[in-house]
Amino acid sequence: MSKPAWNAAWRDQTLTQIEQPEWDLIVVGGGITGAGILREAARRGWRCLLLEQRDFAWGTSSRSSKMVHGGLRYVAKGQLGLTRDSVRERQRLLAEAPGLVDPLPFLFAHYRGAFPGPALFGTLLSVYDALAGQRLHRFHPSSALPYLAPQIKTAGLTGATAFQDAVTDDARLVMRVLSEARAEGGVAINAMQVEQLTREQGAVRGLQVLDRETGRHYQLRSKAVALATGAWADELRGKANRREHIRPLRGSHLVLPAWRLPVAHAFSFMHAADKRPVFVFPWEGVTVIGTTDLDHQQPLNRDAAISAAEVDYLLAACAQQFPTAKVAAADVLATWAGVRPVVSDDEAANKKPSDETREHALWVEPGCVTLAGGKLTTFRLLALEVLNACSAFTGKAVSDHGSRVFAEVAPAELPLSPQAAQRLHGRYGRDTAQLAAWLAQHGSACVAHTQTLWAELAWAAEHELVLHLDDLLLRRTRLGLLLPHGGQAWLPAIQTLCQPLLGWDGARWASEQAAYLKLWHTSYSLPESIRA
Repeated sequence: MSKPAWNAAWRDQTLTQIEQPEWDLIVVGGGITGAGILREAARRGWRCLLLEQRDFAWGTSSRSSKMVHGGLRYVAKGQLGLTRDSVRERQRLLAEAPGLVDPLPFLFAHYRGAFPGPALFGTLLSVYDALAGQRLHRFHPSSALPYLAPQIKTAGLTGATAFQDAVTDDARLVMRVLSEARAEGGVAINAMQVEQLTREQGAVRGLQVLDRETGRHYQLRSKAVALATGAWADELRGKANRREHIRPLRGSHLVLPAWRLPVAHAFSFMHAADKRPVFVFPWEGVTVIGTTDLDHQQPLNRDAAISAAEVDYLLAACAQQFPTAKVAAADVLATWAGVRPVVSDDEAANKKPSDETREHALWVEPGCVTLAGGKLTTFRLLALEVLNACSAFTGKAVSDHGSRVFAEVAPAELPLSPQAAQRLHGRYGRDTAQLAAWLAQHGSACVAHTQTLWAELAWAAEHELVLHLDDLLLRRTRLGLLLPHGGQAWLPAIQTLCQPLLGWDGARWASEQAAYLKLWHTSYSLPESIRA
């Protein structure tokens, strides 16, 4: 049986009902951690609501480095518990969501006299693989690298170690988890900004919320509130335990056309300038260079953007590892910058960003649990930890529902190649059968050279609560990152397909298009000083 369309009309209807009666749990934040909490609460029958101030995955969860990994560097720092949990969750996601979470082979090249050498790196990987329960690394001599990495720097090259992690479309992962939560009875609404917590007799009892679309205010009551607001974690929580706080760190990326720097593996190496690990990897038919790691000083309510210095840093990394490619700023297709919510404390004021721990923290006050920090890979475990903390306020036990992330779904018959069909099954899960009908109506053609189907655009416009054009082109699909100039040349065709489904008139479309292109040039392109 098909679900009702998750669109603006559904949103309007749902908002008439959210103030009564009391919720068991309200989750604040529509990134991967918030989505995971909603999903775990809903599958246990809790009456649960998620509120996102902008759009689902708008923050870090659409602008991460796309890696589902165990954190190899955590092994080197002795954080074996974090690594163990991460690699096991990585393996679970690979098994349950192929097409959304896929294996990504890595190469780490070794050079004469450089750190770490093959022996030490191999030892770290042996521990890493042991935690995953399988051997996934091997050493390749330099004679094999012309075939594995044709453009890699060869001066002093002694060989390379191959290992494996995984890659995802982070925004689509959020949407898949939210779809699972909604199928279990959870409610998720975007553009709902929580202005403050309602406290009564020393405990959080609800929220005061602003609908950013209409300007209407709501007073909501809940037995428990879970704050999964990422870099915004300090903004709503109580004043207890202020020694710990969020240190927002920006990580930026460059996107190149795949033909400009074709890579079949992800390449991990140490940047010559600061000895930080950086990556060049294939993703969604393009090549990505990332990432930086520096304090983010700009306001959090503004879309993060790459700086000119970060562009130079990443281009220098590319030139270091692929000197014959001669990649320049003019080759850059798009950029993205995300803000990591890293937990810090007053004693770490002078610590370099890359030296901060990536461990998470739970800050608890009566009626409210704040999740600070955390990794995309372990979102399921984080959700269960939050739910257990909330159970003291809801009076509901966190029953055991197994260790699956996603419900098992029988494959739908799709008129696509096996690879394309797996991609859709991974991204849409239970909704794939409904999406098959849209394929029959809109065909199986892809948008330009991307893997994104026109039918996916239509589906998102009707079924994935798109409120603005950037929701559609930067998060429901990634066309704004994959097409030249943010896909500007394809906007007339996108308008023809999607405008009727969105219910926008011509003036609304023109306004949305202008706002989207302005946003793209400001936050997803090169800085103006470099474009000029």
